[in-house]
Amino acid sequence: MKKVKKLSAFALSLLLAGALLAGCGTKNNTTGSSDNATAEPTQAEATEPTTEAEATPAELTEIIVGATVEPHATILNSDAVKNALAEQGYSIKVVEYTDYIQPNSATEDGSLDANFFQHVPYLDDFNSKNGTHLVAVSNIHFEPLGLYPGKTKSLDALPDKAQIAVPNDTTNEARALLLLEKAGLIKLKENIGLEATVKDITENPKNLQFYEIEAAQTAKVLQDVDLSVINGNYALTEGLSAAKDALLVEDASSDAAKTYANVIVVKEGNEESDKTKALIKAVTSEETKKFIDEQWQGAVVPVF
Repeated sequence: MKKVKKLSAFALSLLLAGALLAGCGTKNNTTGSSDNATAEPTQAEATEPTTEAEATPAELTEIIVGATVEPHATILNSDAVKNALAEQGYSIKVVEYTDYIQPNSATEDGSLDANFFQHVPYLDDFNSKNGTHLVAVSNIHFEPLGLYPGKTKSLDALPDKAQIAVPNDTTNEARALLLLEKAGLIKLKENIGLEATVKDITENPKNLQFYEIEAAQTAKVLQDVDLSVINGNYALTEGLSAAKDALLVEDASSDAAKTYANVIVVKEGNEESDKTKALIKAVTSEETKKFIDEQWQGAVVPVF
């Protein structure tokens, strides 16, 4: 009997020691980080975000717009436009161009959602010549085309056979010639209007020599010619202002202002897309109008 009692006492001591060890292990698991913890979260813990993704706002949908640098890209990159788009769930990526052909081609092939650099007469001419299917969806602003001094600083000082640079694309050349006619330097065929070319000049008393070049180059050659007729955006790119530097500018209240308003353009079929609607709303906001007025003070005129 004594032998049995000793074995039972020994067994009992082992059981008690195991229990104590198990108790210590449980205590450590509850105070540390344990994979075995199964406690339910409190109400406060359950309502808090548990991952970074849950705490991050939904990603904005990107709108890709092609534009010439000034003033178009500057307008699109303004806080006024970006904030208005963000409120609608969109961001904007502006792809800058230095010519008038690539942004239209990229809009046609779908690389761009829209573009912003041209007026409707140029757009119509481009569609006709290239078989593209682009449409204007909103008038934004008018850039008065200006006659700028190069080697000759005034109209009165213009010499015989002076060199005049004009844009060589159909609509802008006509526009330039009409401005020169307004200046009293030439006379065009009666009622020729926007179809005018240098071949339609009927009177040229100073025997002016016309250099028909790409619109983007009219500002760059300014120091090499006597006068140059420059589109507003290219004048701005070279630090020129129609309101301050030009000898003569188009009247902002004239028919030209209506005809040559710069427009947002999309591919046919996208006129009513959500992206197009959001872009128009942002660019034609009161905040954007205020930005344009303050930024260019008459060199760029909102028409919305």
